[in-house]
Amino acid sequence: MNRITLKDYRCFRDEQSVRLAPLTFLVGGNSTGKTSFLALIRALWDVAFAAEVPDFREPPYNLGSFREIAHSRGARGSKANTFTASFAYPKSRRRAAISFRVTFEERSANPFPANRRFAQGGNWVETCDQGDGQHSIQFGDPSAKEYPLVEANLLLSDETRLAPLRSLEFEYRRGISPENIQSRRAGVAIPAADQFRELVSSFQIAGRERPFASAPVRSYPLRTYDPARPWSDPEGEYIPTYLASIYHSDPDEWQLLKRHLETFGSASGLFDEISIKPFGKAEGTPFQVQIRKFSESGKRKGPQRNLIDVGYGVSQTLPLLIELFRPDASTMFLLQQPEVHLHPSAQAALGSLFCDIAGQGRQLVVETHSDYILDRVRMDIRDQTTALKPEDVSILYFEPGDLAVEIHSIRIDAMGNVLDAPPSYREFFTKEVRRSIGIGR
Repeated sequence: MNRITLKDYRCFRDEQSVRLAPLTFLVGGNSTGKTSFLALIRALWDVAFAAEVPDFREPPYNLGSFREIAHSRGARGSKANTFTASFAYPKSRRRAAISFRVTFEERSANPFPANRRFAQGGNWVETCDQGDGQHSIQFGDPSAKEYPLVEANLLLSDETRLAPLRSLEFEYRRGISPENIQSRRAGVAIPAADQFRELVSSFQIAGRERPFASAPVRSYPLRTYDPARPWSDPEGEYIPTYLASIYHSDPDEWQLLKRHLETFGSASGLFDEISIKPFGKAEGTPFQVQIRKFSESGKRKGPQRNLIDVGYGVSQTLPLLIELFRPDASTMFLLQQPEVHLHPSAQAALGSLFCDIAGQGRQLVVETHSDYILDRVRMDIRDQTTALKPEDVSILYFEPGDLAVEIHSIRIDAMGNVLDAPPSYREFFTKEVRRSIGIGR
């Protein structure tokens, strides 16, 4: 995604459109909507690519009911009856640029995607669920000609009305030509099959994997683990089981993952070696996760220590590292406060790691309060120690205002300097520095 637009959503009143990059940071004070912004990205993906009604209560987010999500203009103001959001994907080698827009209404106290518009160039499909059993669908072509509305029950079953692209694609796969559909559908034409197939294909390519969303606080370590089902979760509770599983089943993959983890562990000062200690030869037996630190010279190895005995910094970071390094990882990550429990030097190392991951073609949207992460990214851009260019980094600053929040899109230049920042950006830090050196007291 390279752009998100939203209106009347949570603390965001007026329509705002902000730039996403391969590496995007969300910064600002507490309770300024950064987590809500992450939740919206995942909700947009669910509606557009999975054809699902998004669950705004699904962990790691819990935004509540529609009345808690739609923007409120204050005690004497009114509550918005709808909220809208959209995203855009840039043109790539495999597909043309695409966009998606959705309007949410209240249904059974929850947000429901009542109106959706899929677009690629001049081709678009727009669907509307009116809530009374009546559904409509509208089409457009490169000439911007609008076709009359068609009752969706002629095209979509109740089970597939959330997936108009898939349903119409099915009609084409059955060998029904646009001309036959026109004669069968009350004389209403739709775009040519090849144009429509291109639109469907573009959305299928763009939405291959659901974004991975991490919780701000990950699971706490245990002294001994009993294997469980290795299903991904925001808190990373499954991570030890995942490690033990590949340790037993795929030695090559284990060695690759181990090498990635230890490279970062050494760079951050968290650990130099990680290992699995099973209490049996077969997969499925209890096990421990152990960590080892080396001497400053690297010539002496310290003792193996249980994960629970080395502090929360390692156990809180490990789930994020493994999600980033695993070979079947998502192409998009929504990360909350990855710096939790980390020393500033380890936070800085995360900044370099994020540059490396984004440089491999994945997209990271990171909510953070860490200047050490941001400063390391700026320096890596300046010193050209990363494949990322200045335009590959976006800083979104969330500034509270009069009962609403404004998002500022901030850029950096080739020297790592911050551009387009409002006066309030880093105002607190500037005042603290001036006070510390005795200026302006």
